[in-house]
Amino acid sequence: MENMESLKKYLLTIHPVRKSGRQKEEFRKWLSGELRRSGWRSHEEHYGKFNGSVNVIAGDPDKATVFLCAHYDTASRMLVPNFVSPTNAAAHVVYHFVTALIMVVLALLVSFAVSFPLNQPALMLPLFIILAVALLWVSVYGPANQQNANSNTSGVLALLAIAKALPHNKRVCLVFLDNNERNLLGATAFRKKHPGAAASALFINFDCVGDGEHLLLMPSKYSRWDEELLSALRDAFPDGETVHPKVLTQGLIYYPSDHKKFKFHVAVCACHHLAGLGYYIPRLRTKRDTQLSLDNITCLTEGIVRFIPLYLNEKEE
Repeated sequence: MENMESLKKYLLTIHPVRKSGRQKEEFRKWLSGELRRSGWRSHEEHYGKFNGSVNVIAGDPDKATVFLCAHYDTASRMLVPNFVSPTNAAAHVVYHFVTALIMVVLALLVSFAVSFPLNQPALMLPLFIILAVALLWVSVYGPANQQNANSNTSGVLALLAIAKALPHNKRVCLVFLDNNERNLLGATAFRKKHPGAAASALFINFDCVGDGEHLLLMPSKYSRWDEELLSALRDAFPDGETVHPKVLTQGLIYYPSDHKKFKFHVAVCACHHLAGLGYYIPRLRTKRDTQLSLDNITCLTEGIVRFIPLYLNEKEE
């Protein structure tokens, strides 16, 4: 735990933002050293200027049957929190629809306020379009958010903790994915380069695992029918005093992250819970994203260390 505390402090102090090319490069240099000290040899995969992603891979993706993933890039600052509710798709859609509507109305009001005093009604439409596009651009490519403890420093820390605790296994591969915030470009590039693994291997993705006592493990619709997987997950992640893992196999689940690019996956996130709303993640892409629970990291690390032999042994049988 002491080592994880120092790693957490280092990440939040030295590499809190990983958005520009230089910031990412400096982070990857440090990351490769940490993986090497943990007994994992890593290499980088570059996918060309058009894609622009650089993934860091520890292990052999051509031999692995289990991939443990987390994206290392961080996002721009949003005008409002990026609200996510994995088990309440309606709330998720309504929130983002209302947010987009407010942005449109704001652009409309500003364009009206400018064109009306000038008595230039023809100016209103082009000004409105420019403002609307500018607001969307700022949300994606604007100034970097300076606080990224949960999104996704928590996933990076979890994967590093697992690397230190999990003995090297040729059937396990660690992947630090780039450009999650640019429409999952890193995951898309990895899938294209390793189509065999992407089509048949299990991908476990850690994204926003640091803020919330409810640890959700969400198998894909194809993985929900894998009883060996579900049994191994339940046995590996028992309920705890401070962290409460839960394997979700029922109902509509929507969690947008890199795992969406792989057929057989388990998405992992930490959530708060509110009666009437369900599970939700607050504070993403705002200056209040400062929570990163080491209890969650410990639970994930111990759970994955238990899960890997359980799952691989069951698959061999």
